[in-house]
Amino acid sequence: MANHLSGSLPERTFQYQSSLPPLPVPSLEGSLSKYLEAVRPFASEKEFKATADIVRKFQEGVGKELHQKLLQRAKTKRNWLEEWWLDAAYLESRIPAQLNVNFAGPAPYLEHCWPPAEGTQLQRASVNIWHTLQYWNLIRTERLAPQKAGKTALDMDQFRMLFCTCKVPGVKKDTIRNYFKTESEGPCPSHVVVMCRGRLFTFDGLCDGEIITPPEILRQLRYVKERCEAEPEGDGVSALTTEERTRWAKAREHLINIDPHNETILETIQSSLFIISLDEKKPYATPDNYTNLTVEALAGNPTVRWGDKSYNFLMFSDGTCGSTCDHSPYDAMVLVSMCWYIDQQLRDTEGKWKGSDAVRSMPLPEELVFTVDETISSYISQAKQQYLESTRDLQVICYAFTAFGKAAIKQRKLHPDTFVQLAMQLSYYKIHKKPGSCYETATTRKFFHGRTETMRPCTQDAVDWCKAMTDPTTDTNVRMFAVVKSQGGKKKRAVFLELT
Repeated sequence: MANHLSGSLPERTFQYQSSLPPLPVPSLEGSLSKYLEAVRPFASEKEFKATADIVRKFQEGVGKELHQKLLQRAKTKRNWLEEWWLDAAYLESRIPAQLNVNFAGPAPYLEHCWPPAEGTQLQRASVNIWHTLQYWNLIRTERLAPQKAGKTALDMDQFRMLFCTCKVPGVKKDTIRNYFKTESEGPCPSHVVVMCRGRLFTFDGLCDGEIITPPEILRQLRYVKERCEAEPEGDGVSALTTEERTRWAKAREHLINIDPHNETILETIQSSLFIISLDEKKPYATPDNYTNLTVEALAGNPTVRWGDKSYNFLMFSDGTCGSTCDHSPYDAMVLVSMCWYIDQQLRDTEGKWKGSDAVRSMPLPEELVFTVDETISSYISQAKQQYLESTRDLQVICYAFTAFGKAAIKQRKLHPDTFVQLAMQLSYYKIHKKPGSCYETATTRKFFHGRTETMRPCTQDAVDWCKAMTDPTTDTNVRMFAVVKSQGGKKKRAVFLELT
């Protein structure tokens, strides 16, 4: 009976963390074989032979020694790659992070219940923030169901990094500060930071231990917006987060040296649940064309985003939404999971709050005012200038493909990812008359603290298929054989050719 009862309990968010297998070390032979397969489509016969010789010498020589060191490391670490990946891919990089490292983009809510509309910014923001706080509470109380691939549990550690997390610049290497705790682990910060017209404010997301309601959030946001519209713009200290990492680190050190209270403000920002950015832009996206909204999310006003925060919720003046997030602590599927949850909640409620309009007595938002000197003002001006110049070198097109989706592809016994990857290869080949080197992300979350790995979809079989598809003398049977090979030999239907 006890086993039956325990088995019926809902799964807790992090309950499988301790039982996840360690990240395995791939065999040396397997890695080198995959490397050669990835090189093959781009090398001439002479180049490939020379590469194969180098690989063989590596495999018989220093490669063996290095592989043994990897195996030794894996004996003492459940994830032998984690620390190296975090350092090399994110924390040791010195390039400006907001444009080059962060992931950013539009939210899908305009498709279902929130089309662009004047005068909706604060009301929609309050509802979105409330749902976001509910999601935080699901993670904090471990009631968010653990994600799985079939019946296999996936690592959920990245979900700890969505809230109360911030990257802090260092002269040589950045660090990640994570303040999140589950309910069983202890107290967790519950305040948010609102940014508007170069100024920062903070208020608590809880009142008497309960998440504040959309009408209460709206009251707080109105207070911030009214003050910012009636008073001069702020110093825009957040623009410093767009800088080259070492310059930002030195500017931050100077900021703290000016006034110890500045460090207190930085700590408030770093530990906050997330950033709420009240942006004055009106991107006016549509379900078919997200370009303007995507550009603003990725390269918008640097004085209303804190580039190092794990989540900046962007609320634009026309009622559209977006986000920009530091990529260091987690990957985009975590944010996608939350956005999917919020989208479902909004659709269920038609994007409206249907609860009480009562507003309890609670402190008004507190402004966070940095002490700034001429040196910091100069740093801010330089940061804005380099950021502006970088955004001018950016091209973004974001159209929604609506002719068909994954359901139509699956109905024809095709895998959507295979379809999209081959379609991209064919498109590139048609334009450039040569294979395109593509990177695709693969998940390693079946393993402890797994994040991502690299896939190379441009295989020799894919190139052969592209050649067959673009050669008018090649008949359909040959093309079919080529597409079957490019998908690993599995039998597929000719409709792939029709759809492409």
